[in-house]
Amino acid sequence: MKCSKLKGKLTVGVFSSSSPISAAVPVRYERGKEYLRSKGIDVIDGNLCGKQDFYRSGSIRERAAEFNQLLYNDEIQVLMASIGGNNTNSVLPYIDYEYLRHHPKVIVGYSDTTALLLGIYAKTGLVTFYGPALAASFGEFPPFVDWTYENFINVILGYIEIPYEYKMPSVWTDEFISWSQQDRGKTEYENSWVCVNPGICTGRLIGGNLNTMEGFFGTEYMPEIREGDILFIEDSLKDACTIERSFSLLKLAGVFEKVGGIVLGKHEKFDDNGTGRKPYEILLEVLGSCRVPLLAEFDCCHTHPMLTLPVGCEVELDAANKRLSLLENPFVE
Repeated sequence: MKCSKLKGKLTVGVFSSSSPISAAVPVRYERGKEYLRSKGIDVIDGNLCGKQDFYRSGSIRERAAEFNQLLYNDEIQVLMASIGGNNTNSVLPYIDYEYLRHHPKVIVGYSDTTALLLGIYAKTGLVTFYGPALAASFGEFPPFVDWTYENFINVILGYIEIPYEYKMPSVWTDEFISWSQQDRGKTEYENSWVCVNPGICTGRLIGGNLNTMEGFFGTEYMPEIREGDILFIEDSLKDACTIERSFSLLKLAGVFEKVGGIVLGKHEKFDDNGTGRKPYEILLEVLGSCRVPLLAEFDCCHTHPMLTLPVGCEVELDAANKRLSLLENPFVE
């Protein structure tokens, strides 16, 4: 299921399904709002804006109600996460999937929002978008915020021709600067995607933040991985020990034996535990004899800039030539 192609002035509703970023670091949240407004986009805050319940924006029911209320607002075409967190999986039983099935909207976010993106896709079949969050992405400084926005707006407004090949950004960053003190753009690093296993494959794009997926894996909210799917996974601020465990969960669940290919995102501030190993080298060991096409260091993650990926659409992966191409329009004309 897809949304109709978006037309006219864009209105974004912002939900906080886990962390209370609008209260914890309001300067970052407000900068994200102002950035979108500078592009002619209206922004409507969810009713948990500015609120905080210790580690979260509100109770489980309150967070689900905020999302549903934005969903019911006919002015809003796009529901965007303010940021991720750790507890979005808690709201999954309380989302109005039936309403969303009959009134589809663009749902976008990343990291912990993976739970909502995949839960909605599993329950409704609606294509969702692994892409920027208001504070985390659009609260960033140029030039990275501009590159993230350009790909995001081109994808969700259909300013792309199918097949659409994702272009590798020339530079990237995972420099840490306290969000409450940041007053400059971050250091630019030369970019490079890495072919780990060559090969060409086509299939349905499915995936998200792996650590988040572990919070609802094997439930009715996790879409079944099908034969030939293209799996994309990413993580942030983890160490080698942790990601070996996470990769091995997929191995033990038989996921790697089903998928046609894998796209592994850059890992923000990865701790190699002194091994000198990259995340894709650990994944390669876990894969063992399974040699599916594997492209690593892709920009679909917590680093900047970020490319927007439609969950549930057909893509082609050409790992040797470091290409990922969208083969299907994510919207109904």
